[in-house]
Amino acid sequence: MLRAVAVVACLPYLVLKAAWIGGSHIGIPEGSTLLDHRAAMIVANGVSLLLDSCVIVLALVLTRPWGRRVPAWSLAFPVWVATGLLAPIMAGFPLQLLARAFTGGVATASDPRRDPFLHEWVFGVVYGGFIVQGLALGALFVLYARDRWGHLWRGRTGDLPSAVTGRVPKAAVAVAAVLALFPFAVRLLWACGSAAGLGADRAADRTSDFYVLEGLYVVFLVLAVAAGVALAFRRARALPVAVPLATAWVCSGAVACWGGWMLLASLIGPGEPADRPAQLPILTYAAQMTVGLLLASAGARFLTGRSAAARTRP
Repeated sequence: MLRAVAVVACLPYLVLKAAWIGGSHIGIPEGSTLLDHRAAMIVANGVSLLLDSCVIVLALVLTRPWGRRVPAWSLAFPVWVATGLLAPIMAGFPLQLLARAFTGGVATASDPRRDPFLHEWVFGVVYGGFIVQGLALGALFVLYARDRWGHLWRGRTGDLPSAVTGRVPKAAVAVAAVLALFPFAVRLLWACGSAAGLGADRAADRTSDFYVLEGLYVVFLVLAVAAGVALAFRRARALPVAVPLATAWVCSGAVACWGGWMLLASLIGPGEPADRPAQLPILTYAAQMTVGLLLASAGARFLTGRSAAARTRP
């Protein structure tokens, strides 16, 4: 049942992307900047269509008998990426709708008559589908992981042996914690209304949606670092291991994957170089991505360490 839900939830997005690649303007208003760069739009839609198609593949892997024979890393990595890409949407879209209810819409302060990027119904269809995908795929992965790797997160944080939390994970978490101060500070400034480093056009385009997402990235950064510290340094000793591990999984993925996606979009996006983001956003996205990858690597070392300890235990 969950597999069918995950697959069906992908269909509206896949159909919409295929239509845009084929030249349809459904859901795209006249005057949208999406229509200015046909080649870039085809490439971007092709990549996103491929990524969402992977959700269907993952749903099959997580529910078919042959999926138990898939190497751990080749399943864990794409699920981590999917989790990271979907989590901010699942948390952010409902919060954005709530913010719009209080602010009266999404029009920019600079020009309330400005041509919209997409018709409003597109966001509801796409993000609604993403939320259903995330819930279904998340439930499937939890059930799969519990049966295959459930022994890796038993016990409490304070009971972890020092051999599992070695020097390398501790060093990675320490570096990530220090580096996270930069994107944390910048995102917090943006969430509080500062336009530092955004450029005139980006600053003028800010809406309640922008502020919600910036605040959400701050939360993901804090939770990712806190979870990494709890695991690597065995803090919050009374916590079940599953709590910081799951938090690190979700939040490091959100930090790394969205930092990387925004960095890529900034570097290779369409338009003249003068129209692209300033240096501060690019540095912020790069630092955010690096923080997420460092924390994810520490989590991976933690899991491999516990797995090795379980195999050698008499």
